[in-house]
Amino acid sequence: MPDRAAPAHLVVGFVSKPHGIRGEVFVQSLTDHPGGAFAPGVVLCIAGADGREPASDAAPLRVEAARPQKRGFLVRFAGMQDRNDAEELRGLYLLRAIEDLEPLDEDEVFYHDLLGLAVETVSGEPVGEVHEVFEQAPHDLLEVRTPRGILLIPFVRTVVVGVDLPARRLVVDPPEGLLEL
Repeated sequence: MPDRAAPAHLVVGFVSKPHGIRGEVFVQSLTDHPGGAFAPGVVLCIAGADGREPASDAAPLRVEAARPQKRGFLVRFAGMQDRNDAEELRGLYLLRAIEDLEPLDEDEVFYHDLLGLAVETVSGEPVGEVHEVFEQAPHDLLEVRTPRGILLIPFVRTVVVGVDLPARRLVVDPPEGLLEL
């Protein structure tokens, strides 16, 4: 079972390449709230080797300017003067401190909060435990470990009808046959 301790940082972007000659980089957004993550003044960190915590040898980056660009953002960080500076960020993940994130909407959850939740049907029948969340198209999937093996349950409102984080449970209303797979 993955460690259920809440992370201190979340991945919000991936620097794919430098853009132009003035220190901008193209960042692929990996967050549902990119407007807040890539706004001027926001402080981001470069991910360390584990991808979960900031690299101990890298200074935080302050967003100086950002603008939307096909499937991402063109971002200029303070201190990045030219393409050579920007090149040093190529291939790195960007993190944002959890405490700096905008509050979630009432019906939103962080995927890491789903790990370890007990899964049960609307009638109260135990199903298993959420072990992993896979971000897929057209919808995300929950890997649920059951006594009979692993189930992949679509993370959609018609199937997952309730998430109770304080009670550590997730309620499903599965279509016929889903739990028999």
